[in-house]
Amino acid sequence: MKRHWMVVRYDEAGPQKLVSEAKDILTPALAIYTDAVDENIFATLRLVDGQSTRWRPHVKTAKLEATIRQLMDFGIQQFKCATTLELLTVCRAGGKDVLMAYPSIGSHALRVREIASQHPNVRVSIIVENVRDIPVWRGSRIPIFIDVNPGMNRTGVDQYLTTDVIDLARAIQSQGSKFGGLHYYDGHHRQLDLSERQRSAHLGYSQLMILIRELQKENLSPPEVVTSGTPSLPCALTFPEFSTVGTKHTISSGTIVYNDMTSLSQIPSAWGYRLAAFVLTTVVSHPAPGLITCDAGLKSVSVDRGTPHCTVFGFPDFEPLHPSEEHLTIRVPGGVSKPEIGSILHLAPKHVCTTVNNFDHALLITNGAIVDVAPVSARGHEIPLSRKSGDSTGRTS
Repeated sequence: MKRHWMVVRYDEAGPQKLVSEAKDILTPALAIYTDAVDENIFATLRLVDGQSTRWRPHVKTAKLEATIRQLMDFGIQQFKCATTLELLTVCRAGGKDVLMAYPSIGSHALRVREIASQHPNVRVSIIVENVRDIPVWRGSRIPIFIDVNPGMNRTGVDQYLTTDVIDLARAIQSQGSKFGGLHYYDGHHRQLDLSERQRSAHLGYSQLMILIRELQKENLSPPEVVTSGTPSLPCALTFPEFSTVGTKHTISSGTIVYNDMTSLSQIPSAWGYRLAAFVLTTVVSHPAPGLITCDAGLKSVSVDRGTPHCTVFGFPDFEPLHPSEEHLTIRVPGGVSKPEIGSILHLAPKHVCTTVNNFDHALLITNGAIVDVAPVSARGHEIPLSRKSGDSTGRTS
């Protein structure tokens, strides 16, 4: 698909030209720069030689139905999610294929089946790690992936237990369900040194190849193998056997849709990824010499990756200190003029996924102008008794 890119990049224009309607914004506010989202999608497709079927982005980052539709504009129809609300959001956006890459147990399994039945044109898949997880899917059209533990020790069958994986694939087929493939999320490979991260990830991928080949010998060839969050994306792209093993390989990196300070430190700068999501914040006080206070505290910018938890875009020497609930104090270096009270700053989070989840709405900004205010559709979770509520949205009003 031919795209037209803006001539002036926002990082060249300077922070004061990022948005033209700043005086009308109630801060703190989540701002999504759609031009940058376009470029991030384009950068990813370039890495996979334009094959949109090789990217199954996890929507835990994108969260907005508007962003999911933006991905679909580039031909991406397959997604990955972790909550029933994310699943519902992708289905409503018009996605054709969604992998629920989280253990669906008890009422969650029933809810996934319910959503799948309400959206018969969407291929909804799930993951299992044990034979006892299979019967709840009997009689459904839902394909079942096997969740393989790559050493992250979060969920899944140990990657070295080849016989267990084979037995599980047989059990899936014996009850009449479709074996969807293998899910292999290697999110523990986060070494700063890319060559070290690559060596570690490739060892795991080699073991994954053994699993695939053993399944193929048993006529249980996995139709798809899903790997790689954002940190291990460079590792997957440099592992040659993914293109020769005879099964479809997809990457599930999701953070790269918006990016944050962490992801940009993990992937090569030459790939052209950009920050697309910011928290807009207003300077509300000059409490002491060398300090300013903004209105984006703990409830706005996530601190789960430690502090400093963000940077001030356009002001690399400003030092965000530990926030309180509604306040963020920032140290301004000596000899630098403080932004005036009432000024709006752009904060680039260290962890964008959990930051996006803090907001009910996002400003969509194109070419420096606000073009829409969109709900963060997949924020949080469905209401706990959604199956009994009679509310098809699964959300409170």
